Amino acid sequence: MIRRAAHADRKSRECDILGAIAMSKETVVAFIGAPYDGAATLGWPGARYGPDEVRKHLAWMRMRVQEGRIYWVDQDRIVAWRAEQLVDAGDAAIVPHDLMATLAAVRSKTASETAAGRVPAVIGGDDSILFPAVAGVHDAVAGSLGIVHLDAHLDLLDESPAQGRYSQSSGMRRALELPRVDARRSVQVGTRSFNFPSSKRFIDEIGLTELPAARVAQHGLDWTLARIGEAVAGADHVFLSVDLDVLDPAHAPGVGWHEPGGLTSRQLLDLVVAMAPTVRGFALNELNPMTDARAQSSILAANLVFQFAVAAAQSSGAEGARPLS
Repeated sequence: MIRRAAHADRKSRECDILGAIAMSKETVVAFIGAPYDGAATLGWPGARYGPDEVRKHLAWMRMRVQEGRIYWVDQDRIVAWRAEQLVDAGDAAIVPHDLMATLAAVRSKTASETAAGRVPAVIGGDDSILFPAVAGVHDAVAGSLGIVHLDAHLDLLDESPAQGRYSQSSGMRRALELPRVDARRSVQVGTRSFNFPSSKRFIDEIGLTELPAARVAQHGLDWTLARIGEAVAGADHVFLSVDLDVLDPAHAPGVGWHEPGGLTSRQLLDLVVAMAPTVRGFALNELNPMTDARAQSSILAANLVFQFAVAAAQSSGAEGARPLS
């Protein structure tokens, strides 16, 4: 009885949690690789190897599909899902020595997949990739766009002599400058440690919502999802971006930099699953196989992508789903 009640509560959280129109059961997620870490101006390079590592570990879950259905053990139910609903769209045309050409290539490929009716899942790469991933969706859809940004860091640096304007520290700042991205309908989750006072002033000026990791730990998942829903309410579309360092280093050692006090892997999985049915685009960046421990972070990243793809196909009209009251 306890397990069934928890399952019903989880389902009510995941359906239409962002107040947008849920995707259909025929949703197709397009995996777009962005194997680039030339903008990793701080921390450790190596995120260029992320997309292929995720592809390799996705095979462990894809093999579980039988006759268009899969047993979703986390939720103790069988759901309709076909392997063709997660397609590998290949890598964007990365130019290792040219940041701007790389950003343009990721933006173009993301826009093409979005315009074709698929949900882009852009897998980096360092977190400079956040900007072109959002920009590609922005270019392909009409209306306003809110961003849910899960990250240890703010990524709101305008520019600096050492990093320029388009580094891993500026992806969110550049995305917020897009004409139809609405900062007042965007939110950052899991942020922590210390940053520049100028960043706090910028946050307050533009009306960006902050949900630091400490508040997530204090108030729990339901509170966090409710605050996210309030923040993005009114946006025509929502983009979900995950920098893997939003997790505590104990859960994901294979990232570009370690910040203590982050989310747990269970929290992140549940957040992604809850939001997946109503987001229009997804990015996962900063997986760094070069600093990983026995593929721990790569396996987690692949699980995030697969859970996102399965959850995205479970709309409020899907079997077993129940809309928010």
